[in-house]
This record gives sequence, structure tokens and C-alpha cells, in this order.
Amino acid sequence: MMAVEQGEDGGLAAVSQAFDRLRAAARQDPYPSAERRRDQLRALERALVRRQDALVQAVDADFGGRLAHETLFAEIFVSLEGLRHARRHLAGWMKPRRRSVPLTLGPGRAWVQPQPVGVVGVIAPWNYPLFLALGPLTGALAAGNRVLLKPSELTPRTTALIADIVAEAVGADTAIVVSGGAEVGAHFGRLPFDHILFTGSTRVGRLVMKAAAENLTPVTLELGGKSPALVLPDADLASAATDIAYGKFTNAGQTCVAPDYALVPRSRMQDFATELGKAVPGYFPAEGGASAMSAVFGGAGRARMAALVAEAKGRGAVVRELGPPVPGLDMGPAVVLDPPEDIALQREEIFGPILPIVPYDDVGQALDYVRDRPRPLAFYLFGRDRALIDRALETTAAGGVVVNDTLIHVAVEDLPFGGIGPSGMGRYHGRDGFDTFSHLKAVFDRKGPRLDRLARPPLKPLHRWLTKLLIGG
Repeated sequence: MMAVEQGEDGGLAAVSQAFDRLRAAARQDPYPSAERRRDQLRALERALVRRQDALVQAVDADFGGRLAHETLFAEIFVSLEGLRHARRHLAGWMKPRRRSVPLTLGPGRAWVQPQPVGVVGVIAPWNYPLFLALGPLTGALAAGNRVLLKPSELTPRTTALIADIVAEAVGADTAIVVSGGAEVGAHFGRLPFDHILFTGSTRVGRLVMKAAAENLTPVTLELGGKSPALVLPDADLASAATDIAYGKFTNAGQTCVAPDYALVPRSRMQDFATELGKAVPGYFPAEGGASAMSAVFGGAGRARMAALVAEAKGRGAVVRELGPPVPGLDMGPAVVLDPPEDIALQREEIFGPILPIVPYDDVGQALDYVRDRPRPLAFYLFGRDRALIDRALETTAAGGVVVNDTLIHVAVEDLPFGGIGPSGMGRYHGRDGFDTFSHLKAVFDRKGPRLDRLARPPLKPLHRWLTKLLIGG
């Protein structure tokens, strides 16, 4: 297995050298052909398929317990879908895009020509270490760029496999994987990339953006926040609970687009909690005295979950466990009924297997609850009344919305993925990713006869007449 380029124990020189190598390659071949880009995407696809078993094992080991089917679907399958989608559509994305020319400025032709920006930096997190590394890599390579990729240092086995896959598929003149902790991350952000995509916490996102500003490097920030699930009064409660349970407790809730809390009509709150209690064991049955669920990641994550629940109980909130303990925790997946608004569970993104249920008395109150809080990365609507659904879509802001399901929009490669406001900026996936990592260059090709010269100085009566004709009045 290829060693990952290291930025520590030998200084930060290796990271800078990797960047310089990629920049030199981009300058030497600034516009890779469609055939070459497709070959790279196909090679990544094949390498990923060959290494799927090793990747499942690596992610499981890094997590201390990760369900194999979650890694296969939520990491490997969606990464492959992104690669295949880009390969199928690449020729069309690369074509010049015609734009109209007004008669007064003709004759001539205008178009937008997508051009690689150069070297793209990608910083990926630990919670989906494969998909959140390969997704941006796919878009950047499809757009013809070179990529310096930094997966999380918290998932070293997966990072080593990603480095091996990238080296095997595309080579070090196209993409390089580097590794390291906070010092490397800070150095990485200060490099003069042509674009940076960061996925992670809002706190670190601010640091990345601040560092990138020194080089006027554009950034795409994929952050998170408290994504609500709104259960409308006419929703099928059992169906909604089934979908919300899946979205919330997949990967033990450690998903940036997981439903963070559920808004439920007050009169149906207890019934909704009961339906969740029926749904969770269906997805995550008891095995050996524990829920068959992925583990909560790391000691700090486990301690934080315990502290959130302890504070809620201390403030008198009802905490109802929906199954035996989650791997790594002394508690099962849980709901918290009508929690106080000022506790940490309600202020912070939870990122774990705990679902607050917030009751509301009318839909307007529920929509105000969403609007009064920072704009979320995702918003989930459950109901059948089209007028209410349209009202919610039109009057609330979120990075993405799913009606009567959860999570699935992330896997629809033709939809843009990204946040808004505190949940992020910019978007990628599919053509939107291609455009994010491209400079959409405006081109005007002048044709004759040159009638526009009639409107140029020196000023004559004809000019005044033309000006009056064009402006009116």
C-alpha cells in the first residue's frame, strides 16, 4: 500500500511540494481532454469496486464499529454513482454554452467556455470519510483540475486506502492525498489554491475561509447545523416516523443532513414517539445486548452524547430510549420530548442518536420556529396537503429539501448539494460540481460588418440621433 504524503514528523514541506507538483502539472497541461478525464473517472470507479471489501473493513476499524451496509451504500455506492454520472455527461458539460447577442451589439457570437481553475484543495471529514473525499474529487477531476486531497487524520486506515486508490487510478501529477492534524490543516488552507472545498464544522470552516481570503481563494463550505423534520398535521405518522428514524439513526446520527429534531403537532407527539419506538428496532435490532447500529465515533463524541442527555434530564425533560445501548454508549437511541429551548441539545447540532421532538400548535408556528433559527443544511417535510407543502417550500430557506423522506436528495447526483448561510456556501455534485470547479469564461467573437463603429466618437449629429434612438425618450 502506498504511503500517504505526510505533513508532520518531517515538517510541512511535503504538503507544499505536493501542491507545487500539481501546480506545475496544471500549467503544463491546463486543459485535459474529455477522453483523459473520462479515463481518470473510469479508473477511479474500477479501483473503488476492487477495493470495496477493504474499504468496508477500514471504515469499520476507524469507527470502532460501522455497519457494512451503511458503508457500502452511503459511501461506496453513492461515490460510484457520482463517478458514473460525471463520465456519462462530461462531454455535454464541457461544450461551449451559447449566449445571445443583442442586435445593437452585433454582429458577433457569444458563449461561455468552461475552463479548469487549476489546483483544487479538498478537506474531508471523518463521518463519511470516503464519500466526502471522492465526491469533490470527482467534480474537480471532471472539470479538468488537479487535486490536493486531505482526508481526516481521525480515519487513518481509510485515508491510506484512499491514497492508494487515487495513486493507482490517476497518478501523482493529477491528484495527491496528504495527511496530518490541525497543523497540516492550517498550512493546507494557506496554500494558494484556485478553489478550496471544505466539509466539516462551522468553527473550522471559518478558519478555512479566513486563511483562503489571504490568497483570494474562492471556497465552497459544506457545514451542517440543525436540520428539522416537520411533520404536518395530515402526515401518515407511522410512515413519517419510519423515514425519520432511518435518517436520524443511520451512522448513529453522525450525518450532516440527519434530521436534528422533529416538529410534531402537540396532540400527536406521544403517538409519534411510539411509532419511532416501533421503527427503530426494525432497522437496528438488538444483538448481544446492544442495538445493531454503527458506533458513536471517539471518546469525545461519546462523552458529549452523555452530557447532552444528562443536561436534558437534569432540566426535567422526558428522555425515552428506543432500544438497547448504542455501541460506545451506555444508552440506547433516544427521543427527548418537548425539551427546554436553552439546553445544549437545542442550541447545538447533535450529531448523534438523540432526537428532540418539539411540539407545535399550528403550522404557522412551526414554520416560524424554522425561520427564526439559522438556515439548515436540510429540511424534511412530511404530509399530503400540497398547499401546506408549497407554503413551507416558499417561505423557508434550507440547503436542500426532501418531501416525505430523508437523506435521499444527497444521492440524486443531478441535484446540487450545498448549504445556505450558517450551513455553508456553494454547491457541488453533478453538473453543479463541474461548474463550481470551472471558470465559466465569457467569450465574444466579433463579426463584420462593424456597425458599432457608427456610435463611436467623434460626436456628430448621427451619434446624437443613434443615442436618442437607443435610449428612447
